[in-house]
Amino acid sequence: MPRRLQRRAARREAVFAWTLVAPVILWLGATLVYPLVSSLTLSVENVRIIGSAGRFVGLDNYLSILSASAFWLALARSVVWVVGNAAIQTVLAMVSALILEQTFPGVRVARTWIVVTWIVPTIVIVIVWRWLLSTSGGMINPLLIALGLISQPVGFFSSATSAMTSLMLINSWRWFPFIAVMLLAGLQRIPNDLYEAAAIDGASRFARFRRITLPLLQPTLFVLTVIGTLLSFNVFDIVWLLTGGGPADATTTLPILIYRTAFKGYRLSEAAAMSVVATVLLMGLALLAVRTLAPGEEDR
Repeated sequence: MPRRLQRRAARREAVFAWTLVAPVILWLGATLVYPLVSSLTLSVENVRIIGSAGRFVGLDNYLSILSASAFWLALARSVVWVVGNAAIQTVLAMVSALILEQTFPGVRVARTWIVVTWIVPTIVIVIVWRWLLSTSGGMINPLLIALGLISQPVGFFSSATSAMTSLMLINSWRWFPFIAVMLLAGLQRIPNDLYEAAAIDGASRFARFRRITLPLLQPTLFVLTVIGTLLSFNVFDIVWLLTGGGPADATTTLPILIYRTAFKGYRLSEAAAMSVVATVLLMGLALLAVRTLAPGEEDR
């Protein structure tokens, strides 16, 4: 009898748990599974314009995009974009978190205001930076000339290298506060006793950072690296609004190419095939990161 009651209680708990998570599962199914299935279906047809009918063409779209140099060039630019953003954001966030972890007058205000760039709408960021970097009336060029770093105004979006670099810096400027806040939370979980004991043993600040801070921040850094990589790869708005993929396709990353193919070139099925390939690559990258970069039990 007690076992029967226990089974009934366990069954009721399971039903109650599924009742609570069912709305979330349905929402995820509607917002994730359905679009993925639709993209897969669309990628094996020859639809050109939204709403038009198409016929089954199998893997022709995949063979077409995989044999096109534009796809591989866009993928290479996306890799450069992701790696550049990851490096810049991590350095800025780590320095900011280490500063904000200290005690000084106004630290609480600084911790609050650092997130301003993260919550500002993208269009506002684009307008501000387009004005700041403008060759006529902008503030950055006169400042660099006054410091003697340049002799004449520079067109930050006029060459391939400067355009991609400028986009990386702007995107990193927007997103590094989020990473900094996460790292700050991780820093505050590290016991001060460890630093005090290391200081008594004569360890320098750099040694304490390398031997204590970095190892204990490894789980946080891993999660931020995976999430940041996936989010950076899919950035579209800042790139499109600032350069449109130019100059001469120098900043045409994979999301930009997918948009152009679908809504400028009127090849919707090819764009869907590109999005499917991109999704598979990102999933593979995430799984690889989990298997190779995730901290082991001995590191936790």
